[in-house]
Amino acid sequence: MDIIKIIGIGLIALIIIIIVKQYRPEFTIYVSLVAGALILLMVMDKISGIIDLLTSLSNKTAINNEFLVLLIKITGIAFLTEFAVSICKDSGEVAIANKVDLGGKVIIISMSIPIIASLLETILKILP
Repeated sequence: MDIIKIIGIGLIALIIIIIVKQYRPEFTIYVSLVAGALILLMVMDKISGIIDLLTSLSNKTAINNEFLVLLIKITGIAFLTEFAVSICKDSGEVAIANKVDLGGKVIIISMSIPIIASLLETILKILP
């Protein structure tokens, strides 16, 4: 079970961070980064499987492939932004974390505009 491995990496990283924080607090961010990268690598296989499934479903239906690509990119941006925000907060930089979060949200909204426009066009076609 992958979740057991992910939880194990998280708990081991937590224990290492608690121990290292007593002697060399500046190294805790590196432990956090390594643990995050390991977990990200573990879930990449699952993410690629999800993308393959969505692609095959998109090919079977009349869904525009451009929208699927946009949704996958938006989801990736959300994951990466959350990862960066967590790292910033772990290192005590809440102000930077808030700005990274805001930047991610603005980029997501700007990338969503074609989907929103298409949805509004569809609604206008349905309404008399």
